[in-house]
Amino acid sequence: MAYQALYRVYRPQSFNDVVGQQHIIKTLQNALVQEKFSHAYLFSGPRGTGKTTAAKILAKAVNCEKAPIAEPCNECATCRGITDGSISDVIEIDAASNNGVDEIRDIRDKVKYAPSAVRYKVYIIDEVHMLSIGAFNALLKTLEEPPAHVIFILATTEPHKIPLTIISRCQRFDFKRISPEDIVYRMKEVLGSEELEVSEDALYEIAKASEGGMRDALSLLDQSISYSTDKVSLEDVLSITGAVSQSFIVKIVQAIFNKNIVEALDSVESLIKNGKDPARFVEDLIFYYRDVLLYQASEENAYLLEKAAVNEEFKELSSKMDSAFIYKVIAELNQTQQEMKWSNHPRVLLEVALVKLAQSSTNQESALPYQDILQKMNQMEAELQQLKEKGIQVDHTAQAVQTEKKQTRQSRSQYKTPVGKVNEVLKNATRQNLETIKRSWAQVLDTLKQQNKASHAALLSNSEPVASSDQSFILKFKYEIHCKMASENNNNVRDNLENILYTLIGSKREMVAIPESEWDKVREEFLQGQQQSDGSSGQPQEEDPVVAEAKKLFGEDLIEIQE
Repeated sequence: MAYQALYRVYRPQSFNDVVGQQHIIKTLQNALVQEKFSHAYLFSGPRGTGKTTAAKILAKAVNCEKAPIAEPCNECATCRGITDGSISDVIEIDAASNNGVDEIRDIRDKVKYAPSAVRYKVYIIDEVHMLSIGAFNALLKTLEEPPAHVIFILATTEPHKIPLTIISRCQRFDFKRISPEDIVYRMKEVLGSEELEVSEDALYEIAKASEGGMRDALSLLDQSISYSTDKVSLEDVLSITGAVSQSFIVKIVQAIFNKNIVEALDSVESLIKNGKDPARFVEDLIFYYRDVLLYQASEENAYLLEKAAVNEEFKELSSKMDSAFIYKVIAELNQTQQEMKWSNHPRVLLEVALVKLAQSSTNQESALPYQDILQKMNQMEAELQQLKEKGIQVDHTAQAVQTEKKQTRQSRSQYKTPVGKVNEVLKNATRQNLETIKRSWAQVLDTLKQQNKASHAALLSNSEPVASSDQSFILKFKYEIHCKMASENNNNVRDNLENILYTLIGSKREMVAIPESEWDKVREEFLQGQQQSDGSSGQPQEEDPVVAEAKKLFGEDLIEIQE
C-alpha cells in the first residue's frame, strides 16, 4: 500500500483522541448520551483544529449500533462503513467547488428520502462560507426544518462570511487554536506508535511553527522525519520551517544592544547564506523582544513566552534593556516588516533596520546618568535632614538641590505653547471652518491606519480640533508629551496629517498644537483681550438678538451663554 501522510493515518476516530477542544467534546458527548443532539451544527475555527474530524466522529456516534453512547465503538458495521466511506448516507460536500444554487437544490430535493443503511442521514458541508448568496437562501428553509432523519454539520474557517440567518439556525461551536503542550503530547503518541526518535526541542519548535493547527504540526513532523537521517533534531526542524535558533536571535539582540554594527551585519550575511527568509526572521525577532517585555513586567508571565527560553542569558538581557528601548525596537521592526511586503530587496531593509537600531540605541546608557543624578540628590537630601535633626546649621544647599531636581524633571517634558500662533488662529476662526475639520477627523484617523501609520493614528487618538481659520487649525492634545511629539513633527506626523486633510477638505491648513492643560488658559486670555479691545473702542457691543429673545422668554437667571 502507498505511503500515507501522518495526519491521515492518525486522524482521530473517537472524541477522546481530539486534542485541545474539551469544551466542545464534553458538550457533544452529553448531548449524545441524553439523545438531545441538534438537527444542525456550525463548527468554526482555524485550520487543522479538528472541525471536519469532529463532524465525522459525530456522524458515527449518532448512527452507531450501540447508541446512545458518548463514543462510537468503531467496531460495528456502521462505524466501519462510515470510516471507510462505503455508507452513502453520510455525505461530505466541499462547498468551495460545489457553491452554486443547483448543488444546494439537489441536496434539498434528496433530504426528504430516508437513509438506506443507518438511522440518520448526515450532511457535512466543509468550507460552507464559500457558498453563494443564492445557495445560502436555497438552504435556509431546509436547514431550519429538515426531516427528522437528517442532520446538517457545517464547517468553516471564516464564520463572519456566513449570513446570520444561517448561523441562527445552528448550534455553533468555536474551535480554538491548540496549545503547544497539547500538540506535543499528541505528537509523542504518534511517535510512540511509529517508533521514531525526535528531540524535545524539535517537537516544541514544530508546535510553535504550526500556529495551533494539529494537521500542520503532523505535516511538519512528517517532513522533518523525511529530512533527517537518524534522530530528528532542532536544527532539522529549523531548516524545514525557515526559522532560526534562539542562540542566533540572542546574538543579534546583543549586537543591537551593544551597538556592534559589524556583528549584526555578519549575522544577516549568515542568515541569507543559510537560505532563511528575512521577513520570517524579523517576525521571530519581534516576538523575542515581546517576550523580554512580558518577562520584565512579571516573571510569572514566563508561560506566555513564544520564542524565548528563560535561561541565564535571557534573564541578563531582560535586566539590562530599558522598556522604552524595547518599544522603539518593536515599532521599527514592525515598520520594516510592513515595507518588506512591497520590496524586492528585503535583505537591504533588514540591514538598514539593524544599523539604525544599533546607532540610535537609547537603552540604559542614556537613562542611567539621569537616574544616578536623582539618586545622589535624594541621598544628599537625606544626609542634610540628618544634620538638621542633630542641630547642625546648614545653608540652603538642600533647597538648591530640590530646585535643581525640579528643573531637571521639568526640562525633560516641558512644551512651550505657541501662544502667538494660537491667538492668530482664534482671531480668524469661524464655526464653519471648525465643523469642516471635525466632520473629516474620523476619516483622517482611518486613512492613517490604512496607510500603515497606526502609530500616527494612536498619537492623534487623544487629540481634538478646537478652532480653525482658513489657513490654520488648533489641535488640542490630552497629553503634553503627545503634543510635543506632533509639533516637532516626529516621524512626519504633522506632514501626514496636513496632507490627508488637504485631500479631504480641499484646502491646505497648518496645524497648531496645544496641550489640554494650556488651552483653557490661553483661550480665556484671548477672550479677555478681545473684550477689553471692544470696550476701549467706546462703542457698546450689540447683544445677539437670539440671546436677547431667550432672556425675555426665560429670564437671565436661567440662561447660560456659551461661546
